[in-house]
Amino acid sequence: MKIRAIILTVLLLTVQALSALAGEVTQGRFVSDGQSPGTFTIEEYDTNFNTEHPYGMPTGIVSQYDVSKAKIGLKPVAGDILRIAYVEKGDAKHAVKVMNVSKQDLRKK
Repeated sequence: MKIRAIILTVLLLTVQALSALAGEVTQGRFVSDGQSPGTFTIEEYDTNFNTEHPYGMPTGIVSQYDVSKAKIGLKPVAGDILRIAYVEKGDAKHAVKVMNVSKQDLRKK
């Protein structure tokens, strides 16, 4: 009976840890480095992809992400399309990974 309780506890803790790492993903047009160091600002895009708009359409929502601890691929310039994996902590969005999709063609890999 004790072994079952230990196994169940370990499984529950593992699931909680994995869900904390999962986070969210967004995509949008890079506007600029944020107003404070270590931040990026993007205009978010929707997920209505098509041949005319392969990255989606602008939503008008402008969001800022803390990228100070993020793994960042190719450095973005204004207008590049970024995909950002992030976690929310309070009111702040902390990026885990930033990919510049407008400069990386994944179909070639």
